Amino acid sequence: MAIIQLILHNFLSFVFIISLIVFIHEFGHFWVARLCGVKVEEFSIGFGKKLFSWRDKKATEWKFCLLPFGGYVRMYGDRNATSMPDEEAIAKMSADEKKISFVGKNVWQRMAVVVAGPVANFLLAIFIFTILFQINGLNKVLPIIDEVVPASAAFIAGLQKGDQILAIDEKEISEFDEIRNAVMLTKEQELNFKIKRGEKFLELKISPKIEVRKDFFGDEVKLATLGVSASIVDHRDLNLGQSFIEANKEAYHISIAIFNAVGELISGKRSVKELGGPIKIAKYSGKTVEMGILVVLWFMAMISLNLGVMNLLPIPALDGGHLFFYLIEAIRGKALSQKTQQMGFRFGLSLLLALMIFTTINDVLQLMH
Repeated sequence: MAIIQLILHNFLSFVFIISLIVFIHEFGHFWVARLCGVKVEEFSIGFGKKLFSWRDKKATEWKFCLLPFGGYVRMYGDRNATSMPDEEAIAKMSADEKKISFVGKNVWQRMAVVVAGPVANFLLAIFIFTILFQINGLNKVLPIIDEVVPASAAFIAGLQKGDQILAIDEKEISEFDEIRNAVMLTKEQELNFKIKRGEKFLELKISPKIEVRKDFFGDEVKLATLGVSASIVDHRDLNLGQSFIEANKEAYHISIAIFNAVGELISGKRSVKELGGPIKIAKYSGKTVEMGILVVLWFMAMISLNLGVMNLLPIPALDGGHLFFYLIEAIRGKALSQKTQQMGFRFGLSLLLALMIFTTINDVLQLMH
């Protein structure tokens, strides 16, 4: 019974968090499409069998479907949820009907509609981070070593308690989190540290060690570690404007980190086993709900940023794939052939389906481990 309750708790938490984030993403497409004069026929949260729906005054059907793994906005002239144009229907349209179709808009309007989804995700994350900074203020752990773990990489290299880390590989360090990020990104590669010890300035070369640690949610992960800790916190209360500025910085740095992680996966520097699918997201959704509303908000912001970044990748069937095709159209003055676009969409859908299957299997194997 306890296992069933846990599964149900995780599933409902997942549905709530993902549905809200997907709604914001799709509402970005919907809102800009309406601004551009496009008729929106369907706004769906989830895929598969329709659970319930209603129609608004402009005849858009708003619906919730059985499989809560995404959503879509289907516009007038679209064949399906991936926004592939319905050539037969378009050929039969009158001039007035083409004016309210998505395909009838100029390439810049179509690009605006497509990019609006990821932008909505970034705005949601910035909004959430603004709230969190307003509540918690800005807490920076200073890069002054409080403890060095015996036999660690830092211990072997000669780092000592009280050392202040000024730079790593010529990059200035102002807070402890920047040390962690630099170490994680370089894995076991040798790093050049500039430190201040009392009145002296020293340089040390340190090669981080790969160790098994527990992450924020208590799961075991392999991380490059230095073996140091810090505890001196510089706290600053922020007004709304300052919170907004810090929120933008946070969203930017996290988005860059996601892009870097994708690049490492493609290049082979990072293991594909680190990828998480719907089961892992559901598990983490349940855990964040147990930790309180502030952790839920932070988790939502992180998922929203991931969704925004991943949708910008130039994979057909994702927003980035559409943008790529429209960019080619803008440069060459005419769209790619329908055959080429359809081949691209099929490839993109196959890739996404394979990725979902792989990450789900990966999640199951990790749960069984």
